[in-house]
Amino acid sequence: MDPRVDDHAETLVDWSARIEAGDDVVLRVAEGAHDLAVAVAEKLGARGANLVSVYGSDEISRAYLQGHDGEFDEDPEHELALYERADSVLSLGGGRNTTALADVPSDRRQSAARAHEGIREARLATDWVSTVHPTRSLAQQAGMAYEEYQDFVYDAVLRDWEALAEEMAQLKDLLDSGTEVRIVGDGTDLSMSIANRIAVNSAASVAYDSHNLPSGEVFTAPVADSVEGSVTFDVPMTVSDRRVRDVELTFEDGEVVDFTAAQGEAAIAETLETDAGARQLGELGIGMNRGIDQPTDRILFDEKMGGTVHLALGRAYASNFPEGYEDERNESAVHVDLIRWMDEGSRLEVDGEVVQEDGLFAWE
Repeated sequence: MDPRVDDHAETLVDWSARIEAGDDVVLRVAEGAHDLAVAVAEKLGARGANLVSVYGSDEISRAYLQGHDGEFDEDPEHELALYERADSVLSLGGGRNTTALADVPSDRRQSAARAHEGIREARLATDWVSTVHPTRSLAQQAGMAYEEYQDFVYDAVLRDWEALAEEMAQLKDLLDSGTEVRIVGDGTDLSMSIANRIAVNSAASVAYDSHNLPSGEVFTAPVADSVEGSVTFDVPMTVSDRRVRDVELTFEDGEVVDFTAAQGEAAIAETLETDAGARQLGELGIGMNRGIDQPTDRILFDEKMGGTVHLALGRAYASNFPEGYEDERNESAVHVDLIRWMDEGSRLEVDGEVVQEDGLFAWE
């Protein structure tokens, strides 16, 4: 087995999840992530954690959703109890078919998402961490040879996270003390309030309130009704198993009032129709991981790319809201990230001060 798999498992268990003896851990294993799951299980056993492993497959999910009548029970108790009683949930992605759910009717997927919102919130209330094991299907989705993709994944995952955390702390401090952000670039002039919010230094560890491995972003939550202007997203990606490219959103009083896309417009429309919160922004994220230097059509990596920003339609994360402001959190059954390059001619301002220009931060 590639020795980097063991290094990946060690980083996940030690740095990211901070697993301790006696922790109750749910390990969610995608069908292509067997090798990483074995390595993680060994680490969990060595630390004296209690393990329940759950096998996940998009093909199984597709079969279930295709066969269902669409009337889903709300938060089935047996599944809800598993996550309500867990200390940590470790999710290992890496399936065989990245578009296995493409032919499932969108209304059925949306109905299932709404019915399981309580389960999702219970999982997010744990010390959860998501990562991905490099598979051939993901390499194909990224347009890379398998060996090339393996190198890419491990370059992104096996980093000096302490050093990156120190660099990202500079941006966190600027956002925490700021009240307004403006994003300017080709086809983009968007402003939003970030008053009374807490930015997260997402350094791939629950100790930083960060839950992705790899990570390398700083994110906050806009004041939902404050977003004004237009923004274009020029990083292609997949939304609801459909390719989406060159999306433009226009906001008034915090809500999307107009949208276009060169490709995948129906996927954006269906996202916006999920519920009222899906038409508002739940996240502003700024990518700072220079080890991720090209899109792979995988949000776990792409939103962390140095020189990008991403905005999420839908649900905001509780970690961005200080005590007393929890009721301002945007609620939705979806959280869909869209990404744009902050390349030549772009700038990011905090309270009128240029923090990033042409993709480079002031301290760079």
